[in-house]
Amino acid sequence: MVVKVYGSAFACPKRVIACLIEKEIEFETVPVDFLKGEHKDPEFLKLQPFGTVPVTQDGDYVLYESRAIIRYYAEKYKSQGTDLLGKTVEERGQVENWLEVEAHNFNPPIYALTLHLMFASKMGFPPDENLIKESEEKLGKVLDIYEERLSKNKYLAGDFFSLADLSHLPFTQYLVGQMGREYMITSRKHVSAWWDDISSRPSWQKVLQLYAPPF
Repeated sequence: MVVKVYGSAFACPKRVIACLIEKEIEFETVPVDFLKGEHKDPEFLKLQPFGTVPVTQDGDYVLYESRAIIRYYAEKYKSQGTDLLGKTVEERGQVENWLEVEAHNFNPPIYALTLHLMFASKMGFPPDENLIKESEEKLGKVLDIYEERLSKNKYLAGDFFSLADLSHLPFTQYLVGQMGREYMITSRKHVSAWWDDISSRPSWQKVLQLYAPPF
């Protein structure tokens, strides 16, 4: 059964697509146009009642929330493709630890930057300069902790690429690209080496090649 991924233009679905490529899982994408309100269509809301992307549909099995999706496919196809969960329960613990760090410490400030630097004008509201400054400061503090962590390990969960690293790809790509904040990565030696490594993976390069940003 081919996995359907809804909303491939956006950052969180790209997290899922990168995982599926790493796991060698066959998939197809279904575009969702937010400007036309397709995320509020009754048929879409049957799949995702909160009206956001991504959604994956695998036959009758539907999932939403990108980190739940990547955990599910990494576990279901653990013996196939790249092992993204670790080989021991201790390694899995570190993967889960840093996935939670990404979700609760890294994502909030970088999401705020994305919203106000990239999407505000498209969505019809002015960027909040104070929030931009505050979010950049918060993100910098998080990246300082990453710098310390990555001075001791090649990747966040240890010496193996995992979901913890993969989950950072979409929004960090915006940071170093459209947002023009590449210095936040390059000014930190070990974070910069880590980013160069994970962003050059064939899976992520394929995502960038196939799926352009929404605006």
